[in-house]
Amino acid sequence: MRLTILGGGGFRVPLVYGALLGDHAEGRVTHVTLHDLDAGRLTAVARVLAEQAAAAPGGGASPKDGGAPTVSVTTDLDEALTGADFVFSAIRVGGLEGRAADERVALAEGVLGQETVGAGGIAYGLRTVPVATDIARRVARLAPDAWVINFTNPAGLVTEAMSRHLGDRVIGICDSPVGLGRRVARVLGADPDEAWIDYVGLNHLGWVRGLRVSGRDELPRLLADSALLGSFEEGRLFGPDWLRSLGAIPNEYLHYYYFNRETVRAYQQAKQTRGAFLHDQQARFYEEMKRPGTPALETWDRTRAERETTYMAENREAAGAGERDTCDQESGGYEKVALSLMRAIARNERTTLILNVRNRTALSALDSDAVIEVPCLVDATGAHPVAVAPLPDHATGLVCGVKAVEREVLAAAESGSRATAVKAFALHPLVDSVSVAGRLVDGYTREHPGLAYLNRK
Repeated sequence: MRLTILGGGGFRVPLVYGALLGDHAEGRVTHVTLHDLDAGRLTAVARVLAEQAAAAPGGGASPKDGGAPTVSVTTDLDEALTGADFVFSAIRVGGLEGRAADERVALAEGVLGQETVGAGGIAYGLRTVPVATDIARRVARLAPDAWVINFTNPAGLVTEAMSRHLGDRVIGICDSPVGLGRRVARVLGADPDEAWIDYVGLNHLGWVRGLRVSGRDELPRLLADSALLGSFEEGRLFGPDWLRSLGAIPNEYLHYYYFNRETVRAYQQAKQTRGAFLHDQQARFYEEMKRPGTPALETWDRTRAERETTYMAENREAAGAGERDTCDQESGGYEKVALSLMRAIARNERTTLILNVRNRTALSALDSDAVIEVPCLVDATGAHPVAVAPLPDHATGLVCGVKAVEREVLAAAESGSRATAVKAFALHPLVDSVSVAGRLVDGYTREHPGLAYLNRK
């Protein structure tokens, strides 16, 4: 089986390859093609993968005999897509320089610049949707039987854009809801692999509403116990009182909504935004990797540990939540989600995963084509969303409001209309003025040449 990774020079690609190294079953991925526009980054990541393969049990054997999947690299997109069985999309349009600019422009206007939430997420979406749409069209032409696994942010928005050309053959993944579910299960003493996690919403905008073990919902026990609530990251971020008021555990990204003023202030006061930090950190990594004697895997591991430790540092500062516990640094493992998804489809190994898929009739407040994030039953025919109970009014309002913004982003990307782009910003719950929305469009257009297409009224 052949896997193509778009954004193959990205820092987190070794996580995906590491998951593949642990898969020795029949029908496994035997060839990985890395595609990126930056040949230097491709070379650096390929070195890390080579050291991973050498260190893996049976790494010297051929892929057909259970050895490490072979790796090839290319900067030619059509070459990368041709013959692929699965396409993993993890591109970053504009690079980390673009993310840092997204943060800077938004914070100058006093609004959030996070890469997937608020003004920053809209700017990133406006840059990314045209590129993702082109990729979807190429996949439909060059690899019509391939399945696309989308990790490109904003994941829900980009998945919906690609679904207009690929239908249900594009599935979005995110490690955030899976990580949240695992942390909640661990606190309750349950096996995450045996628990049913009632999670619903949009990407980076969802809630765990229940966690069932042997048919019994254990979430009320957690909400009633302040000590348990304070023992994991989301409990410290949101506080026990607010979680009890909600009757649910929000995705960590909802901290930007529920504590927006405090978070924006923390970001404005920080020495460096998250995007700027990652830009500098990864620039050092790729610069180190240019030296032939650099131990590739060791250097990557060290850089990754620093990255995970500093995740959402401003939010924790705003909440007074302190440093991240080691146990909280375990994500849902998006690479494990991707591998489970590929296995389920390629081998008909039926499983349940929280994924970003077209709604169909799962969530009554949204139309059938809206991409949502819910538990899905996965088999050889794809991912099928499980019908979920309606959200409470406050959550429905947020979900519908943000989905309306996503639709305006898609419309602006298709039409090139500046007015539609302004509307997308102005309608977002975290942008408090039409005037600010207009200035944001102007600011982002100056920063990003890729937004020059927004030139129609």
